[in-house]
Amino acid sequence: MTPLKITTRDTTTGPVLEIIGALDYPSAPELRDLLTTLTLHPGQRLILDLAGMEFCDSSGITALIAARNHAQAAKADIALAAVPANTLRILTIVGLDRVFALYPDSDTAARA
Repeated sequence: MTPLKITTRDTTTGPVLEIIGALDYPSAPELRDLLTTLTLHPGQRLILDLAGMEFCDSSGITALIAARNHAQAAKADIALAAVPANTLRILTIVGLDRVFALYPDSDTAARA
């Protein structure tokens, strides 16, 4: 598996985090640590672009929930973009597909 790489870019609606590689037990703390440095403002939208995510285990799902909690604490919104099919299946099974706004890509998520 490819090691986790997270790139950040700003849009007019808020930050986009591109998550590439494996979001799993050894790497999930990297996302959670990054969130503590991310400033969100009320009304912004944090977008997690998962197009390059190759694998996500329960620790990765927990990190996604931590991102949602961070956004909610800032009175911001969160969206997941380009969720891989295997991760979408897990999100659906546990009901998180109703908790996260899901979009086909980050551009669509930014415009919504």
